[in-house]
Amino acid sequence: MARHIYPCPMRWSDMDAFGHVNNVVFLRYLEEARVDFMFRLAPGEGSASFTGGSVIARHEIDYLRPLVHRHEPVTVETWVTKVGAASMTVAYEIKDGETVYVRASTIVVPYDLEQGRPRRITAEERAFLEAYYDDSAGAPAGAGAGAGAAKGEAAAA
Repeated sequence: MARHIYPCPMRWSDMDAFGHVNNVVFLRYLEEARVDFMFRLAPGEGSASFTGGSVIARHEIDYLRPLVHRHEPVTVETWVTKVGAASMTVAYEIKDGETVYVRASTIVVPYDLEQGRPRRITAEERAFLEAYYDDSAGAPAGAGAGAGAAKGEAAAA
């Protein structure tokens, strides 16, 4: 199973008053990795994959350890745990080597911006997502049950 590896730069402003990366900033790290995965990596030459837009239906995130600022990027690993007809679940780990700071998942819904409504996943998109599919590793402990979840409300991806 392949994972998308994104070296996410850390910014001084990511820290909060307690000297570690603020919980909300982790959602930005996930967004940066997801955008790199779906909108930079996925579309091939001349491909329309994922170009119409998407919305976030749900986030779940487990904060495992505090992360403090440093000059080296933190690694965000991204993979797919579910592909439906009109949504996908993307899982993540924010880590350094074997140290995992966050495990999270996001339900992403492809969206037709012109028609103003969700759309189905295309065959090309499904083929791309299935290359990163693994439903056995790293989902948040409450995945699907709402435990420890930070819900997003149809926020633009």
